[in-house]
Amino acid sequence: EEIRLYGMKAQMVTQIAKAYYQEIKNLPKSEVFALCDDLWESGYFEEAAIACEWSYAQRHHFEPADFTVFEKWVTRNVSNWAACDTLCNHTVGTFLEMYPEFLVELKKWALSPNRWVRRASAVSLIVPARKGLFLNEIFELARILLTDQDDMVQKGYGWMLKVASQSGPGTQTAVFDFVMENKKVMPRTALRYAIEKMPADMKKMAMEKP
Repeated sequence: EEIRLYGMKAQMVTQIAKAYYQEIKNLPKSEVFALCDDLWESGYFEEAAIACEWSYAQRHHFEPADFTVFEKWVTRNVSNWAACDTLCNHTVGTFLEMYPEFLVELKKWALSPNRWVRRASAVSLIVPARKGLFLNEIFELARILLTDQDDMVQKGYGWMLKVASQSGPGTQTAVFDFVMENKKVMPRTALRYAIEKMPADMKKMAMEKP
């Protein structure tokens, strides 16, 4: 997909987001989210990045009804990997830590015909995975996405598995066992991402042809 850019450096975009957030931080959350809607609708990545900064800044005010807003942005506005990851890593990931009852919704995202929604189902768990959270759900999503033919989805769920493997010896073993169990059908792109941070002996075993 074509990505619309102003061509600004990421650091400058972050500075703009933080500076102007000071002017809106006391508005009701609904008004902040309405401004985020406008930014998303512009189609420019830099404006989407500011929307992501502002929505994440509202995290202390998240409530269950906000899932509808976040899902709208994921399904209607996200159109590239950078926007997907920026929104899902922080805003959606934090929301799911606060309200884990919504984890079941990620399974629906994983079955979407939209590649970015499928990637979102995985990358929304990156930050929780770093904390050793939601391992069962991570494996459930990886099984749904296991044979996905889209490389961006493969990289997304492989990244999710890699981060999960780094949260402790137990999770590393669990991810390794998952890879070994499924490597006959697991795309090599996803497999390489999943084992990237594992010890050399584990990587060698995982990379051997089944």
